[in-house]
Amino acid sequence: MKNQLVMIGNGMAGARCIEEIIKRQPDLYDITMIGDEPYPNYNRIMLSNVLQGKTSFEEININDWAWYEANRIRLISNEHVTRIRREDRQIETDKGTIVSYDTLIIATGSSAFILPVPGHDLEGVVGFRTIADTEAMMESAKTYKKAVVIGGGLLGLEAARGLLDRGMDVHVVHLLSDLMEMQLDHAAATLLKRDLEKQGMKFLMEKKTTEIYGEDRVQGIRFEDGTSVECDLVVMAVGIRPNVAIAREAGLEVNRAIRVNDRMQTSDPAIYAVGECAEHRGIVYGLVAPLYEQGAVLADHLTGKPTTGYQGSILSTQLKVAGCDLFSGGEIHPCENTKAIVVQDECLGRYKKVLVRDNKVVGVVLYGDASDGTRLFSMLKKQSDISEFTNASVLHKAGEESGLDVATMNADETVCGCNGVTKGTIVGAILEHGLTTFNEVKTITKAGGSCGKCRGMVEAILAHTLGDKFDASAEANGMCGCTLLSRDEVVAAIKEKGLHTPREVRNVLGFKHEEGCSKCRPALNYYLRMLRPNEYEDDKASRFVNERMEGNIQKDGTFSVIPRMYGGTTTPEDLIRIGEVAKKYNVPLVKITGAARVGLYGIKKEDVPKVWADLEMRSGYAYSKSLRNVKSCVGAQFCRFGTQDSLGLGIRLEKEIEMVDTPHKMKMGVSGCPRNCAEVLTKDFGVVCVENGYQLYVGGNGGTEVRECDSLMTVTTEDKVILMAKAYVQMYRETGIYGERTAPWVERVGVDTVRMTLADQAQAAALAARFEHARDTYKEAWGEALVNKQRTALYSVEKR
Repeated sequence: MKNQLVMIGNGMAGARCIEEIIKRQPDLYDITMIGDEPYPNYNRIMLSNVLQGKTSFEEININDWAWYEANRIRLISNEHVTRIRREDRQIETDKGTIVSYDTLIIATGSSAFILPVPGHDLEGVVGFRTIADTEAMMESAKTYKKAVVIGGGLLGLEAARGLLDRGMDVHVVHLLSDLMEMQLDHAAATLLKRDLEKQGMKFLMEKKTTEIYGEDRVQGIRFEDGTSVECDLVVMAVGIRPNVAIAREAGLEVNRAIRVNDRMQTSDPAIYAVGECAEHRGIVYGLVAPLYEQGAVLADHLTGKPTTGYQGSILSTQLKVAGCDLFSGGEIHPCENTKAIVVQDECLGRYKKVLVRDNKVVGVVLYGDASDGTRLFSMLKKQSDISEFTNASVLHKAGEESGLDVATMNADETVCGCNGVTKGTIVGAILEHGLTTFNEVKTITKAGGSCGKCRGMVEAILAHTLGDKFDASAEANGMCGCTLLSRDEVVAAIKEKGLHTPREVRNVLGFKHEEGCSKCRPALNYYLRMLRPNEYEDDKASRFVNERMEGNIQKDGTFSVIPRMYGGTTTPEDLIRIGEVAKKYNVPLVKITGAARVGLYGIKKEDVPKVWADLEMRSGYAYSKSLRNVKSCVGAQFCRFGTQDSLGLGIRLEKEIEMVDTPHKMKMGVSGCPRNCAEVLTKDFGVVCVENGYQLYVGGNGGTEVRECDSLMTVTTEDKVILMAKAYVQMYRETGIYGERTAPWVERVGVDTVRMTLADQAQAAALAARFEHARDTYKEAWGEALVNKQRTALYSVEKR
């Protein structure tokens, strides 16, 4: 029987340690991982990008659910370990799960430190550490407009940038006089503050928070100097606190964090710790690079590979804080025995400082242009003698051009600090595996897989290694890291070569990975379903989890059920049934959604099919990449300003377009007059009713990046509206890139192209006919799932 390896934690440091163990000896252990969040391993560094609307939660997964299954790892998610029984070598969770171990790794990470001031427990006070925190901030931004971020470090500034992007008025409160004082000196911090103020951030410096006030929800905060500021949301970004309670209760040696030796071993020889919960030689590391180094050392030790142990890390930070480039490493502030080389360009807002002691670099601070960071930090780590370098150009050899010089880099120089990937590793992977793009290098070596700031260096190494064979444009054209073929090339090949399955597509077109990746699997599933509606059977396993489960999973692992309400209308009978179901299943939240429907939130996984059955209503597809809803006003039926029956048209549109997959979600709207109560000018397809007919608009978006619709045409009848809607949706289906909303699609293909195509009666009729043909192959999701035992089995809860 294999040794039982159990890890408490499913974060970045812990999961990387397991990856390293599997890489060395995949069959050595039976592995169990226990995470207290209802998600697979994800990249916390990228939460700020999610908040800023640059990416989605699904796209920041490092290892998806399939990874655990493929590596035979038992993942217990959404459970919190409450006790370590060292004498029995067992752990126990809050849900009563008991797991035995031979070797235990604690990777519990840390939690956001919440200032213990009066009012810290009010609604609207959050940290910034988890998906749940990020979702809470995004949800608050939909309703509230004033935010305060306490903490002027990296995390606080990223939170502030994200909230600004979501339309909030943001103040950053900082205790000291300089932002990011742990990474930047006064000059660089001053430049950063100036640039962020230009972006719209407001700063309250040298302010100590003494109270958060409000009744049920936060209304503002007060400071020690007697001043205050009003707000609806407070984000605490004042630091982190290692999660060590369980280790302390188990009797392990704990100081600031769990004490470990160079093999990452705690005071119990059978228990190890890595990550932000571990203290090594008196230091607790909070950056990802040293945590990954710890995981690699522990993997060596646990697989019997010779190791000198973890020796500690020299810290560096290369970041793009809210669009501002900076790098810092080693010592930040000069002292008696150091001298500073400083270059400052006030016109361009660039600042470079190198601290030198005994002709060796001991510290680096760069702002505005961080391209020299890797080179200078390499000098710092190697303790290079800099006598031969000229100071005027910030330590370039005399006569040498500035910038990235990968040709002179040694093979052992680190390119990706987060993942500890050297130039030699990257060059070796390029030559061995025939890699030609950044994404391919990232997949094989993990360089650029965390913060992504080393991408320029990786691409420079690609260019230097491949010479004329390197095509920088190939990255943008490739559908994903598995292929250099674009979306259009893949779709054309499916048609020309008569390909019928995703596996066939990947094999025939020479995808790098036989099983595909998280980007191409759902995309190929969509393209094949779109191209072959009668032949291709939808592969639910290739869809994202919300689409597989026909409902959005919530942060606590429960689900939402949002039934269809055409045009936002309902009946007394349906309302009564919804109320009865909500009472029967103890639904914690019943809410009118932004799409004018009644949503049931917090439904237990095992109850989801029962709720569908009892409701006897159709799915509202609130989780899908298809038409979500058609928003409409009451129009001429009731409103004295209404020119046409906008409500009836909205219901008809929704019934005609629903269910059919599209590259991304779609929203439509119909306003009964130019007063536009249904807000149609920021919809994917909008209709404004006027006296002489219907004005049609396309390509709007009301999300993070608002885009007003383009005018398409004016038609005279409802039938023409329906025809044009079907033709427009089908054109989008056939030419859109999977995951692309209509707003960027219209900009990419050109609104004139859309207009000319749909103005051609023959083309419009053909597109509408193809849409109707596709729609005939779809069945209502909930009803179909209820009669399919395999589908309903997805909702059963594993008995342990």
